[in-house]
Amino acid sequence: MKHVDLRPYADPETAARKLVEIAAATHAVQDGRIYIERINSKFVALLNGSKGHPEFGAGLAYAKERGWLEVHESGTYVKLMPPGEDLLAR
Repeated sequence: MKHVDLRPYADPETAARKLVEIAAATHAVQDGRIYIERINSKFVALLNGSKGHPEFGAGLAYAKERGWLEVHESGTYVKLMPPGEDLLAR
């Protein structure tokens, strides 16, 4: 019998909220840019696994669609939502 591991961030909204939380706690560089690999590495560490989890991509897409994160066209960095809007207080 195989045991199935629970995927705590399988829901895109849950993953997106966690990504925004991680981004908010990550040091931004020039002009509020947060390197995507810093967010990815922390997110992957939460999942105790290797890179390439579909949860990261789904969460990133959800956050982008909702305007919570702005993803640069190069995909190398993101910016948080405008100040004054509190996503996590919902």
